[in-house]
Amino acid sequence: MTNRVAEILNIEKPIVQGPMSWITNAELVAAVSNAGGLGILGPNAGQTEITHSPEVTAQRMRNEIIKTKNLTDKPFAVSLISIEDLTYTWPILEAVIEENVPVVHVGGILNEKLLAPLKRHNIKVIYRPITPTIENAKAAEKAGVDIYVATGFDEGGTVPERVIGTFSIIPMIADAIKIPLMAAGGIGDIRGVRAAFALGAEGIFAGSVFIPTKESPAAENVKQMIVDATAEDLLLFRTLPAYYRSLPTALAKKLVEMDEQGASREETAELMGGTSGMRIGMLEGNTTDGYISVGTGITPIKAIHSVKEVVDFLMQDFA
Repeated sequence: MTNRVAEILNIEKPIVQGPMSWITNAELVAAVSNAGGLGILGPNAGQTEITHSPEVTAQRMRNEIIKTKNLTDKPFAVSLISIEDLTYTWPILEAVIEENVPVVHVGGILNEKLLAPLKRHNIKVIYRPITPTIENAKAAEKAGVDIYVATGFDEGGTVPERVIGTFSIIPMIADAIKIPLMAAGGIGDIRGVRAAFALGAEGIFAGSVFIPTKESPAAENVKQMIVDATAEDLLLFRTLPAYYRSLPTALAKKLVEMDEQGASREETAELMGGTSGMRIGMLEGNTTDGYISVGTGITPIKAIHSVKEVVDFLMQDFA
């Protein structure tokens, strides 16, 4: 079966592991790529401590790229955060080019200054805005993006600003662009994969399903919490830029309480501590002071599997 996502990325199966902050590393990414998908080194990949130095951030990513290359000869990607201030992004981009990484994931705003050097070096670009819209999908296509990711409200992490579910957003965007579309948000088993493809997706962009895996750097108690939970357990609260959801940690319950009492998005965001709350909760396993961000597709996850088992299960139609 021919598949444009697989062909563009030079992979066997059209599945991409999302670049989750703090909880990706060379081992996880290489395992996904070795299983036939595309692993992505996310922000703070392989790290346990915060740095505020762009140079140190880039060197850490370079080290993780080198580690990944030692574990796989398959394509993998690095995530670049595209915001107004690219102070941290430019040095990572330099490392990506110098280390011959074949694919990047660009998350955030569509910045043609960032895309230009990627296209010059023939690096494939997967673009994923926080909130997918017909307008930014068409703009991405015009700018030369190779693959567009449509993220539904079902996702974990930074939830889109518009409350449109994954299985509503996929056909809307698929009808608006000609470049291949990947579906993200709430896909936890083969039924979700098949539904996404039926609606116009040509690939799956997944995060939560890769957290409770043997190769994941997430804390073991967090993996077990995901296995034991269903979507009914998830808490949703307002924060910057829009919403977040978490399994019920003490911090998450406090954030919901603040939201219900009328706290501003800025106030809840301050208590969250940015992605450091994810490091504390998901990497360290501290369910008092951190949060555990996952999507609504966790319900069918009933055991901790190897990455290969997850990829083989989700991609069984592409074996």
